[in-house]
Amino acid sequence: MDEESRTVTERIRKEAGGAPAFERLAATGDRDTLAAVLTAPEQPLWARELAAHRLGLAGDRRAFEALVLLLNHRDPDRCAAAADALAALQDPRTARAAAALATNELRVAYALHPIRLLTRLRAPESAPALITTLRRRLAPHDPYRKVALACVEGLGSLADPRAREVLTEASAHPRLAMAAAAALARLPAS
Repeated sequence: MDEESRTVTERIRKEAGGAPAFERLAATGDRDTLAAVLTAPEQPLWARELAAHRLGLAGDRRAFEALVLLLNHRDPDRCAAAADALAALQDPRTARAAAALATNELRVAYALHPIRLLTRLRAPESAPALITTLRRRLAPHDPYRKVALACVEGLGSLADPRAREVLTEASAHPRLAMAAAAALARLPAS
């Protein structure tokens, strides 16, 4: 178990509060047992998260739906763990789901981890979703500065020339100016 997985497991262990089911799920190597937790009624959130995380890291696509739901959760730790598991899962549906979450204005407060995941995936959906989300964040008095900054940094990492216009606009915003200039410098010359 790597350090990241250990951190997720310890967080969930605390949330489980000594429930015997936690140790059973944490110890099992049986993917069918883990997958059953995802569909069984009345399972606590911590159990579903542990099962989905372990299945995702193992490359078992039965975890996909649960991980996408966790990627859009209000708890940033759950979102980060889901993003890591989704990246490891390598399901072709992941980029489309992350793009939908990143561009959903009703859930923009939770878009940070989908944006970071899109940057990691470097999928065809990545740059268009980040461009769309950043353009909306450039409105006056937009409260989602971290989301805007993640978009700027992601677009710099992707180095997609389609981002030039929105990054130029972002460079006029004092809180984004330095990151936007760095991102623009990473774009290929036009």
